Amino acid sequence: MRVLPESEFMNMTASRRRFSQEFKDELCQEVISTSKTIKDVAVAYGVGPETLRTWLIKYRDTRGGTEAELTVDERARLKELERVVQDLRAETAFLKKASAYFARDQRL
Repeated sequence: MRVLPESEFMNMTASRRRFSQEFKDELCQEVISTSKTIKDVAVAYGVGPETLRTWLIKYRDTRGGTEAELTVDERARLKELERVVQDLRAETAFLKKASAYFARDQRL
């Protein structure tokens, strides 16, 4: 077994893998367009999750809001769904109170 001189050892540990911008962009697009997590994509391609997270932040900064603005119909649908959620939460709160009342009443 050969022992490396300190200067060669330092060069080996300091070398880093380089990735093309195209590769970085492809991974970022995969994270954005699919439901995969950053960790899943990073592991699949042999990249560190924190490295991919950094690339993703830069990708979003340079692209400036790749998310499309909502259309008028989408905004109306969103408001309608928010209203439904609010109604369901109120109904759930009422039912919890009612069940607590009737549960208390049966114990007496």
